[in-house]
Amino acid sequence: MTATPVTVTYLGTASPGTTTPGTASPVTATPVTVTYLGTATVLLRIGDLTILTDPALDQQPGEYPAARPLRRTAGAAFGADQLPPVDLVLLSHDQHADNLDHAGREVAARAGAVLTTPEAAARLGGRATGLAPWESVRTTAGATTVTVTATPARHGPAGTEPVTGPVTGFVVEYEGGTLYFSGDTTRHAALDGIAERFAVDTAFLHLGDAHFPATGELAFSLSAADGAELARTLGARQVVPLHFDSWEHFVEDPARIAEAFAAAGLADRLRRLPPGTAELL
Repeated sequence: MTATPVTVTYLGTASPGTTTPGTASPVTATPVTVTYLGTATVLLRIGDLTILTDPALDQQPGEYPAARPLRRTAGAAFGADQLPPVDLVLLSHDQHADNLDHAGREVAARAGAVLTTPEAAARLGGRATGLAPWESVRTTAGATTVTVTATPARHGPAGTEPVTGPVTGFVVEYEGGTLYFSGDTTRHAALDGIAERFAVDTAFLHLGDAHFPATGELAFSLSAADGAELARTLGARQVVPLHFDSWEHFVEDPARIAEAFAAAGLADRLRRLPPGTAELL
């Protein structure tokens, strides 16, 4: 089976106080199913469009050599051979295996289109398109059209960008809702611009409070408390935590997620997805 033919049309840059074409209409909502596969990998079906985020699909624990080596402690909920044809991959960055591993690269190479950072698109080639923050594209597969906008992300404290490399988040607008995928990011002021441009229904947040022994107290992803603060700023109806287990550098106890959202008065917005099970969003 092959992916549905996908068209990607550049729309320009979203401005504060506006939304891009294709803004959701709750009257004619498109059905959406979501399957959490582990780490930051989510399989979405929006009408005729199949989307995969940050494909880390290797099935076994393992080591990934790098300047800061990564160690996976558990495999994905299911592997690349169990996926349906993927129309669109949303890739926050390509330089770390917990966002794009060996099996994930194979899936991305077969996908109808890949949206990512300009730097990652240059390395991946093929059907990859790079987007700077706030740039938007309209993506169509079959009878379904979504608008995807790249959002700011910073994979560590200010000043670490030359080491961690560029990353991006995404907003996906479809007929009936708006989704936000944070990508690997820490909490910083540029994220506040998302709420100025979009009314987010569901926020998928990369948590885990990633740390590395050699970098001491420096954090490279959102903590649970950071995630709750961002959720409040976004005003999201529900929040799905991602990127919080199965890798050694995710140092925060996953139990802190529920505790932090409860402390912020947002417990009713938190939604945990069981790995490998498709659910209506």
